[in-house]
Amino acid sequence: MNDLFSLKNKVAVVTGAAGLLGKEHCSALAEAGASVVVTDIDENKSSEIAGKLSNESCGFMLDVTDKKSISELKKFVLKKFGQIDILVNNAAINDMFENSSAEAELSKFENYPLEMWRKSLDVNLTGVFLCSQILGSRMAEQGNGSIINIASTYGMVAPDQSLYKKPEGTQSFYKSPVYSSTKGAVIMFTKFLAAYWGNKGVRVNSLSPGGVENSQDDYFIENYSRKTPLGKMSKPGDYRGAIVFLASDASSYMTGANLVVDGGWTIW
Repeated sequence: MNDLFSLKNKVAVVTGAAGLLGKEHCSALAEAGASVVVTDIDENKSSEIAGKLSNESCGFMLDVTDKKSISELKKFVLKKFGQIDILVNNAAINDMFENSSAEAELSKFENYPLEMWRKSLDVNLTGVFLCSQILGSRMAEQGNGSIINIASTYGMVAPDQSLYKKPEGTQSFYKSPVYSSTKGAVIMFTKFLAAYWGNKGVRVNSLSPGGVENSQDDYFIENYSRKTPLGKMSKPGDYRGAIVFLASDASSYMTGANLVVDGGWTIW
């Protein structure tokens, strides 16, 4: 059983690795035996995270919206390791508004800025397409590989805007239309690519995490937990097992699937 989950002699690339879940993905893959290429737009953080990992792991500055940047990553990985076995498409934008006083109005669908829509499309969807196209092509050439696209429960069901309502009834934030739209597209893209590269030995699956506790306001945590059968939000480390499962031979007959790890959020 240990051999099934082992990633020894495997090379994994993780995008958006400096994020809350990205760091956990890197750590889990490294602990399972993989050499991890930690990539993020923030080069310093990439190197810092890689420095804490084992198995010749290393950092790399990557812009997932730039074909040249991804091509340079591919050259770097192949020169250093000679192979690419695992790709975790984790990089994504989750809306942040610079002006908190205008957040309530700007986050409403009626007022949502077109530039924010386009930026999220570029990172959340086009970034997954480009990384899969450029790095995944190598997997197809070598006849094996696992691509894991990080989706979301909000790619399966609509955001519940009432979660963001304060106890006194006011609301200062609305979940954007673009996050769920891009994550839903990621799930469908996963199915497309699984069908396209199935005969090349490349497995492609998505992982849909539930809400992660990350210093949110108490009222939000309570609202979210109340709607979850397990009665709580997840911790960042709750997806480590799922990542290793999808990356390893433990899921060797699994492709085109969306693995939902959400505490039961989407069952009702």
